[in-house]
Amino acid sequence: MTTPYQQQYQAPVPPQGPPQGGPPQMPPQMPPQAAPHQPVPSGPPSQPYAGVGPYTSPIPVRQTHLGNALASEWTKIKSVRSTIWTLSVMVGLVAGIGLLVSASTSDSDYQTVPTTLPGFFGTLLGQLCIVTLGVLVITSEYGTGMIRTTLTASPQRSRVLTAKALVFFTLSFTTTTLALALVAFASTGMHSGPGVQEPTSDQLLGSTVGAGLYVSLLGLLSLAVGSMLRHSAGAITAMLGVVLLPAILPAFLMMSDSLRELGEKMQEYSSPQALASLFRIDESLNSGWPQLWGLAGVTAAAMIAAYVLLEKRDV
Repeated sequence: MTTPYQQQYQAPVPPQGPPQGGPPQMPPQMPPQAAPHQPVPSGPPSQPYAGVGPYTSPIPVRQTHLGNALASEWTKIKSVRSTIWTLSVMVGLVAGIGLLVSASTSDSDYQTVPTTLPGFFGTLLGQLCIVTLGVLVITSEYGTGMIRTTLTASPQRSRVLTAKALVFFTLSFTTTTLALALVAFASTGMHSGPGVQEPTSDQLLGSTVGAGLYVSLLGLLSLAVGSMLRHSAGAITAMLGVVLLPAILPAFLMMSDSLRELGEKMQEYSSPQALASLFRIDESLNSGWPQLWGLAGVTAAAMIAAYVLLEKRDV
C-alpha cells in the first residue's frame, strides 16, 4: 500500500513488453536541463583582474658594462691554477737567477755595465712563461667549451676580449716589473763603491719598466695569437717561433752578402737584443725603446685581427 506522497513522486514503470498488435514503446525521457548562466566579465580581455598588479622580478636588472666583464675575467684568471703556477715560475726565474748572478759576481764586474744587469738573464727565460700564460688565458676556454658560456653571458664579444687583454696585461706587467725592481735594487745594494757603475735613472727605468712592458706586450701578442688560432699547442708553438726565430735566423742570413742587411735588422729587433738594449749591456746599442714601440705596433695589429675574427667566426 502506498501513500499519496509516494504515488505523486513515484517514477512510472515501463511496460514489460510491447503490447500485442503495436510497435514497441520507448520509455519517456527527461528533458535536458539548461546549463546555469555564467556571467561574462566586462572590460577588455587584456585588463587584469582587480587587485592583481604587474609582476616584478626580485632580481635587480641593470645594464652591464665593461666593469662587469673586468670583474668576471679577474675572477677567472685568479682562480685558475695555471695562472698561479706560471707567474710563480716566472718570478722564480727572474728574481732567482738575477739574485744568483748578482751574488756570484764582484764589484769589479760592474765597471763598464750597470748593476741592474743581473735581471737580464732571468728575463730571457721568464718571458717564455708570460708567453705561455697569454695563450692559455683564452685558448683554455676554447678547449673546455666554456667560451660558449662566457659569450652567452656577455654577447658583446669585443668587450670580452678587451676585458681579457686589460686584466692579463695589468697582471703580467705588475708582476714582471716588481720582480725586476727587486733584482735591480738588491743588486745595486750588493755592489757599490768606487769603480762600480751606478745605474742612471734612464738605465733603471729601462731595466724595470721598459723590460716589464716588453715582456707584457709579448704576452698580449700571445693572447691575440691564441684568440685567432683557438688552439693552445698551435698558438704556443707559433709564439715560440716569434720569440726564438729572429734570434737564430740572422746567423744564417748574414752568411750571404745580399741578405746581410736583413739579418742585421732582424737581429736588432729580436727579443734577446731588445732586452739587452733595455738593460744597456753594451754602450753601442740603442736605448731599446724603438724595439719596444715596434713590438707595440705588431701587437696592436694582431689585436685588431683578433677582434675582427672574433666577430666574424662562430664559437
